[in-house]
Amino acid sequence: MGWQVFLASVCFMQGGIIQGLIALNNPDYVFRPYHTTLLTIGAIVFAIVFNTLLAKKLPLMEGAVLILHVVGFFAIVIPLWIMAPRGNASTVLFGFSNNGGWQSTGLSAMIGLSTPLTALVGYDCSVHMAEEIHDAGITLPRVIVWSVNGNALLGFLMAVTLIFTLGDVDSVLNTQTRQPFIQLFYNATRSRAGTSVMTAIVVVMLNACCVSEVATASRQLWSFARDGGLPGSSWLSVVPTGWNIPIRSVAISVLVTTVLACINLGSTTALNAINSLGGVSVLASYIITIGCLVHRRLTGRPLPSRRWSLGRYGLGINIVALCFLVPLFFFEFWPLARPVTAVNMNWASLMFGVTIMFALFWYAVKGRHQYSGPVVHVKREE
Repeated sequence: MGWQVFLASVCFMQGGIIQGLIALNNPDYVFRPYHTTLLTIGAIVFAIVFNTLLAKKLPLMEGAVLILHVVGFFAIVIPLWIMAPRGNASTVLFGFSNNGGWQSTGLSAMIGLSTPLTALVGYDCSVHMAEEIHDAGITLPRVIVWSVNGNALLGFLMAVTLIFTLGDVDSVLNTQTRQPFIQLFYNATRSRAGTSVMTAIVVVMLNACCVSEVATASRQLWSFARDGGLPGSSWLSVVPTGWNIPIRSVAISVLVTTVLACINLGSTTALNAINSLGGVSVLASYIITIGCLVHRRLTGRPLPSRRWSLGRYGLGINIVALCFLVPLFFFEFWPLARPVTAVNMNWASLMFGVTIMFALFWYAVKGRHQYSGPVVHVKREE
């Protein structure tokens, strides 16, 4: 559920940024909901081409994106270092703004963590491709560790750069582009062309994210269907002859994104309510998984054999991870600002509750009779 919603969210985000880019270069541009919907569908169509007709070229594309990722990082931060105004260190590091209307800055800060959450989740993206990776037992953990370490460094440098070059906060937040980072780029460069190039790098990277998330969401959907955990599992789990990819699961993932994009035509509030499911769903899966590991370690039950192990530090790392994730999960249900209205309300609690109730109902009625987890399959093969 989390990855299906995240896929739609990233495509929708890409569409919104493209609209912001149009507004930057054409001040008379009027934002229309159907523009965002069409751009979102365009992003998912591009992603499905790479995941079907050009599936064999996907590793090549990922390699090219990695190069752009590193080069694009410097193409953005260097102009900001050179051209943007510098903020005062004491103000930047110790000045706090409570623009959410909450009683305390601390509470506002905790609630505000839901905004950058997308940069802190998704580490399991490559895990869902495990069955298509050679020697996944050792390759995947190494990939995750090195990618997280590398991007943590780049992310820290980017964060420091942005907070020191933010400039006039009001102009950034109230920008006509509806994308604060675009206004930040323009305030620094004072060039629409330069800002467009810097923003285009972000758009291309998001497009690559869409391609990768289609691969992840479809594989996750297929593997769960293969184990009998979904309605229509017998149809979803079939890989048609001549295809080495779960084409039906890819099609369903694209269909879900398209339907969610069309909801924006009627109500942006309804779309935001559904999109809010992404963060809480992924966080819930992390908490459940790590919680099971902690329970096993504390009760002395042996863990399955594995080639990658955290050793004696595993329990401590798992507990620290839970201490970080649980508060994030709690505040993910809070609205970002007060007073709370139907428009700015965070409907994640309602959507998450309804989804869990449906899942429990499905499991009680039929799922428990046909679902057998992947561990059971492994034991049978042995």
